[in-house]
Amino acid sequence: MDDTKQSYRLDRSAIAVVNLDEEPGDAQFWLTRSSTERLAALEFMRQTLYGYNPTTTRLQRILTITQRPAG
Repeated sequence: MDDTKQSYRLDRSAIAVVNLDEEPGDAQFWLTRSSTERLAALEFMRQTLYGYNPTTTRLQRILTITQRPAG
């Protein structure tokens, strides 16, 4: 995750204020990227939005024993 954060940096010179009626050029940009780069960017955005903690990536326990049979 740390390597991913280092590879994506905000380029503040690329930010532009545009009219909402204009068609964005995002699709053209992403069509020039490989599928691997697109998936890596998507995963980075998912981890940024929902948070990522490697210690909680295990599966949760869904079965608990409430009472053992006598015997």
